[in-house]
This record gives sequence, C-alpha cells and structure tokens, in this order.
Amino acid sequence: MKGFLEDANYSIGLLDEGATLADVIDNCIYEHTHTGKKAFYVGDLGKLVRNNIQWQNVMAPIKPFYPVRCNSTPGVLEILGTLGIGFACSSKSEMALVQDLGISPENIIYTNPCKQASQLKYAAKAGINIMTCDNDTELKKISRNHPNAKLLLHIATEDITADEEMNMKFGTTLKNCRHLMECAKELGVQIVGVKFHVSGSCKDLQTYIHAISDARCVFDMAEEFGFKMNMLDIGGGFTGSELQLEEVNHVIRPLLDVYFPKESGVNVIAEPGCYYVSSAFTLAVNIIAKKTAEYDKLLPSGVEQTRNDDEPVFTYYINDGVYGSFASKLSEKLNTIPEVHKKYKDDEPLFASSLWGPSCDELDQIVENCLLPELSVGDWLIFDNMGSGTLGEQSTFNDYQRPLIYYMMSFSDWDEMQDAGIASDTLMKNFFFVPSCIQLSPEDRFSTAA
Repeated sequence: MKGFLEDANYSIGLLDEGATLADVIDNCIYEHTHTGKKAFYVGDLGKLVRNNIQWQNVMAPIKPFYPVRCNSTPGVLEILGTLGIGFACSSKSEMALVQDLGISPENIIYTNPCKQASQLKYAAKAGINIMTCDNDTELKKISRNHPNAKLLLHIATEDITADEEMNMKFGTTLKNCRHLMECAKELGVQIVGVKFHVSGSCKDLQTYIHAISDARCVFDMAEEFGFKMNMLDIGGGFTGSELQLEEVNHVIRPLLDVYFPKESGVNVIAEPGCYYVSSAFTLAVNIIAKKTAEYDKLLPSGVEQTRNDDEPVFTYYINDGVYGSFASKLSEKLNTIPEVHKKYKDDEPLFASSLWGPSCDELDQIVENCLLPELSVGDWLIFDNMGSGTLGEQSTFNDYQRPLIYYMMSFSDWDEMQDAGIASDTLMKNFFFVPSCIQLSPEDRFSTAA
C-alpha cells in the first residue's frame, strides 16, 4: 500500500493494485474495535475521477458545477478542483472553502434562492458574479448589494409528483420572467441566462424537453429587452448511474443542438452533486444497544402479520443517526441498505429488525424493517452510497461527533490523474510510501478529517 499526504489535516491512502475498498474497511474496523468503536467513512476519491471521465464521455461539452452542500469535505473539494470542475455554492462559508482552493470567481456560481444581504456583499467583494434569482424581491436585494451581479433566471419545471412538491417552492413561471426582466432593466441588473432543475427521482424525462423549450422562450424574451444571454444551467438530479446519464443525454442532446447550438455562444452547464460523491463514500457504524421488540409494532400500518409470534424480533441502536450521517432520512427515503460486516452462514436464520440512531428520539429511525441475522452489541454494519447529504456539516445534537473519514484512491486512478496532467503540485510534492505489511493506523496510514 502506498500513500500521499495532502496537508496537515488529512491524507489519502494510495492503494496498490489488488487492494480493495473492503480491505480498507476491514483494517479500519479492526483498528476501531481495539481503540474505540466510532462510526467512520471510507471515501474512494478515485471514484470521483472515474465519474468525471464518465461525465466527459457522455455529457461533454456540458460543464459540471459541483454543489458544495452535497459534500464539502476537503478531499472531495481538492480532487474536484484539480479536475477543473466548477462549484455551485449556497453560502458564504462554501464560497470561502472553494476560494481557498484557488478556484477563480468565474468558476463559482451562487445558487442560494434566498440570499442574505451580507453574503451578497461578500460575493460582490470576491468577484463572484453569477447567481440565480426567481422573484422580484430577490432581484431588488441583489441590485442593492451586488451591482455587478449576472443573473440566471430560475424557472420552475413540471416534474411534480406526490413526493416532489418541493420543486415548486423555487423557480418562476414564464409569465413572471417578463416581469422580472422589466424590473432588471429598470434596476440596471444584468440577466445572462436561465436555470432549471429536474429532480433525480423524476421518472418522466420528457420534463427535460419542456424545461429546455421553456428556457428557449426565456432566451427569446430576453432579446426583446436587449439582454445578451449566454448561459443555460440544466441543474442537478443526476443519480450517478451511467444508464441514467445516458438516458438524460439521449433526451436533451437533440433539443440542445436545435435550441442552443454551439454557434449560438450559449454555454450549457449542470450541477451534478450526488452523481459525483454518493457512491464514493461508505459508512461503517457500530451497534451500541439491542433489545427485543414486538413484531406487530415493526410492521407498517395496514400490513397483515404473516409470521410466527414466537420468532424473536430485534431493535438495534447504532452510533450514528438522523442527527448525523443519516440526516437526509428526515426528508427522503434511505438510498442504501445495511450490510452485516461479520461473516455468517448462508443458511443462518434472518429476523425482522429495525435500526435506530443513538438519540432515543422518535424521529431517529434509520431503517424501519429489514431482515438481518441476529447481531450483538459491538457488531458492525456497512452502508454504501453515503457520500451525499451531511458530510462536511457538524450536527449540534448533544455531543454528536462527526465520523472519521479515511480517504483512499487506487494507484490506477492516481495514474489516470497524472497521465491527464491534472494532478496538482500540492498532491505531488507530498507523495510518500507506506509498506504494505504494516498494520495501518490513522497515524501511519491515514490522517482523518474530523
């Protein structure tokens, strides 16, 4: 195993061929079992490199702007910055994080739909001019605090389902776009483009067709007011699946070629967040308590009981929950299932189980009902696809401590970065080797970003 140190706060383990993510997890669990059973992440930063290659192969020339709120850990931002990706920031702190990487203001957009005046002034001072807007109140606030702002009108899409009513909270109508342009003209504010967002859970990709058509209407409308529009932001909603990426590209490419051809001078960008980071991080949690529960209380209401009451049913409490790494569970379904780390026989009986966080709060339920072998306090569970949502944020609940983060990258992914000429000097100059026979620890294998 080899490794390189990026800075004093964290490091990345550079793995030889043959070493796997599972090996890293096994080593970390072995270490934590003997030193204190804390939850931890393993982040495969090479996955970011591979996802970016996939994006370039399928979606180029659409430039990605990564939403920092998805995962603002230093390893992620450093790698994405090295890859030449832009950043979509929703706060002053996010803008500052990105600026510390040396990212130019032209590669940063301010996407918060409800901006604070103080943060608008910060963006103005920093030269971060491109930002979104969807109402006249916000427009007036921008004109007062950031006179050099270049606005993307955020238009609403029609991907509304029972689970996606959130989309209508932000975004304006085509009719209101004319009103906003009139206001912008009076206030002397520049409008340079359009943004829309289609949720990743939207099953009807025709929504993209309607959204791009609407965007073209806004561009045509802008010509009447003398605005020179040169940017279209197709938002996020990319799940990370290559199939979904190809499906979206198949739908939008013909329309973009017709409505926004290369010779039009319109730059098309997107905001893939989960796409880059979700599958790159795996979370390991430890069972801290266990009790037997009544089976009928675990069943969703209206579901008929079909099992023997004599079979044991278990409730497990783990050392992370919705006030930490599972915060997204409060607003959406969990996009991963628990995997038992310890070995068990194929014919070992499985029992109805539920998983809860450590807060003893009724909201802190992570998995309502799943089948697991009988587990003990001290056993470990593994959750994949955990890279998006709360990494980089600190919970204020009691004494919750953010899980440690162990970064890794395969030697082949590192070579890919070097061959492409995108490995930064910071990464190169701190490269060092770790003998493969060493039992690795945070001091000699990985530093941690806590």
